[in-house]
This record gives sequence, structure tokens and C-alpha cells, in this order.
Amino acid sequence: MSSTTQTFRRGCSEFNGLSRRAALQAGGLFGLTLPTMLQQQSLGADGGLTGTAKSCIILYCWGGQSHIDTWDLKPKAPASIRGPFTPISTNVPGIQVGEHIPKLAGMTDKLAIVRSMFHTDAAHGRGMYWNMTGHKPNRPGNLPPKRSDWPGLPAMISHFRESQPGVPRSIRLPYPMVDNGTLQAGEYGGFMGGAYDPIVVKTPKGTAYGGRSRDLGSPVLDLASGIDRDRFRRRRSLLGQIQSPAVSNGDPATSSFGHFHDLAMNMLVSDRVQNAFDLDTETPELKALYGDHLGGQSCLLARRLVDAGVPVVQVLMSASDLNGGKGDHWDTHGNNFNRLKDRLLPVFDRSASALITDLDQRGQLDETLVLMIGDFGRTPKINGNAGRDHYPFSFTVVLAGGGIRGGQVYGSSDAHAAHPRTLAAGPPDLHATVFTAMGIRPDSLIHDNLNRPHMLTVGRPLPLF
Repeated sequence: MSSTTQTFRRGCSEFNGLSRRAALQAGGLFGLTLPTMLQQQSLGADGGLTGTAKSCIILYCWGGQSHIDTWDLKPKAPASIRGPFTPISTNVPGIQVGEHIPKLAGMTDKLAIVRSMFHTDAAHGRGMYWNMTGHKPNRPGNLPPKRSDWPGLPAMISHFRESQPGVPRSIRLPYPMVDNGTLQAGEYGGFMGGAYDPIVVKTPKGTAYGGRSRDLGSPVLDLASGIDRDRFRRRRSLLGQIQSPAVSNGDPATSSFGHFHDLAMNMLVSDRVQNAFDLDTETPELKALYGDHLGGQSCLLARRLVDAGVPVVQVLMSASDLNGGKGDHWDTHGNNFNRLKDRLLPVFDRSASALITDLDQRGQLDETLVLMIGDFGRTPKINGNAGRDHYPFSFTVVLAGGGIRGGQVYGSSDAHAAHPRTLAAGPPDLHATVFTAMGIRPDSLIHDNLNRPHMLTVGRPLPLF
């Protein structure tokens, strides 16, 4: 058996079951004795917490970005695998990426490229669930959201971040991920409760992208005609003095309604949040840097939202309409190369590079973690429709900011980008890395709706700091 196969199988066994380390840790969470609790509290990330990030922006490529055509090209592979794209040099000697992400290539000194990621589920929603929760899907088939699900990464991060009144814990834009008409588990608060569900925010009203007019503004947060914000604040204050808070009696639905009712009311009187949605306050030059398209303006809005104090913003990256229609997403079963070259990669390259440039120029990159991720990768072998199919056994994620050391590649895939060759890493390890970057101990506990404790992740943070 080759060393590559051994490495890959060893990694798979840890995610299909539990590794010895994970089993020992998980065992300590049942019948949690005081000595066990103290031991868990003392573990922390290897080498101590080093993260500097105050907020996180997740750029999510729904459908599965082709790693072998962007971040992990194999120019020596047969033509049936390597495809027509060629690698180009970056601004870091020895690191090459695909020719159609030239702007990101020019800032590789700010990127950590992880080329040895994998899991084992080739369905969109299930792959997303694994990557966004750090846990294997907990039931078969399609995954509409349930309160028994693991919470998504934004929910878990936001649990450890205080937000100001009227500022949501997390925001997802410009719309939720949908598979076959069904909302997907992995994006919500799961067993942590509805208070941790992200708010879905659309981009500015009346903007047309890709020839399609979309209502892309903030949630409906406008006051009624004739009522100004100061008057509303006075009414809100008076109401608070004469109205006692609603009692939930422990009912999750009532508690969740109360949370979002209060949040909506506070957002209405928060100039800080309201102003974040007004992209017209930015210069034409900055808006042009991001690009006059859905991806670019969503990334700009994400930066403004973290400025306003939102701890986590998730942006769904696509060329136009993600939920069907005539737009493009990353599920490139057919015409993969033209779709990447003409539609997807120009938007992604411009938007992501603009976000990193903007954060860096504003002195905010060290305190903002940027994560680029999708469901999985695409098959090394090109299919009969000039496309690539679903492939979870090897893919790439990219991180920037938040104390992550740029200009590095972690791990490698084999000669066909089919399996990790060195330093195989799975979703739990990625989560441990994100938590560490955010200054959150990966062994911290969260609790479900029955108040049972769960450790955030059994993964180990990657040495990217």
C-alpha cells in the first residue's frame, strides 16, 4: 500500500468514526466530572491561542469550486486531468496558482493555501454541512435544517462574541444556500437555538446584476412614512418603561420570537447598522475596485457590516443568481472551463482580492479573518461534457488575515489532485484553526437545548500562525 493511500485511509477513519484522541475527549463530555472538566479546560490549542481576529468573513463557493483549476493545478498530469488552464507565478517565489485568478496571485503573500483538505461526502448539502459544522452529517439523505443539527461556523463563533444592541450575531448575504429547493442544514444555529440563526440580508435595492434586477437591500427596516428615527426612539423608550418583558416559560419558539423581535426593533433605531447598508457612502473608486456585480458588492457590504460590529458575515460567492435561473454557480458538471474563465473566476478573483486589499489598506486585516471555502472540490478526471463532477476526497481552502501567516502552502495533494499526499486535514482541523484565529479555544463547550455540553471540535489547529 502506498504512503499516499495509507495517509488518506488513516484520515478517513478519523472522520467516519472517531480517532483515539477524539474518543478520549468526547468520553470526557459524558458524566462530566470536575477533574475531567478541568482537564478539558486546560487543553486549549497547541502552543496557546495566538489569534487576533475580532470578526470573520466567510466567502462561500456553493457548488464546489474546482481546486485543480484554481489553487492546485497539475500541469504534468495527463490532458484528461490537467485541463487547458496553466499555472502562473504568484508574488511568493515557488508558489503557483491558476492563470484565471491573477489578482489573488498578486497577493499570495497574504494568503495561506491549504491543499490537503478532504472529507467523504459528495452531496452538496451534506458536504456543506460537514465543512460548515466541522461534523459528519448526522442523518441520511437531504438535510433541511433541524434543531438537532450541529450549529454552523457563524453560530459557533458568534456565541463567543458580544455584539452591540441592534447588531445581529451573524449575517448571511445575499441569500441562503438552497439545494433542490430546500434550505440546507449547516447554516443555522442548530441545537444552540434560533437566537443563533444568521439573518439573511439582501444587497442594495434596484441594483441589476447580470441583466437581472434583484431586490437586494437590507431586510425591511424602513420606518413608516412620517415617523423619523428620533421619534421612534422616544416611543421605543416609553414602551420599554410601561411594558414588562415577554416571558418565554422556557419555550424555544417564544424565546426565539422575542429575540428577533427585540433585534428588529433595535436595528430600526441603530444608525450604525442602518448606515452600513448604504453603499452610496463609499467612493465610486472603491465600489469599482470590488466590481459592479453581486459578488463584489456583497463583499463590500460584508466589510461594512463587520465595521458596524457584526462578528461574522457569510457571503455566497457567485457570478449572478445563485438559486437557479441563468446565473452561474460552482457546480460545473458541464462546460467547466468556459464557465470558470468567463464568469465565475473573474468575479471571485476581483471580489475576494478587493476585500483583502480594502481590509489591509484600512489596517483591519489582522483583526478580520477571511475564509474561502465551498462544499468540496471537483473530479480530477474531466467528464464527457467538458465538466468536472463532485469530489470531496481532495480540495483546497484559503485563509487570510486574523493572525494567519501569509505566503504559505500547507499540505499537498497527489499527482492528480485526487487525494492528500502530505498533511491531510479535515473539517474538524479547519474549524480548530478558525477558532484559534478568533481567539476561541477549540475545546470550549457549547450547550444544546437540553443543556448538554459539546466540545466545539476535536480537530487540531493547523500551524498557519
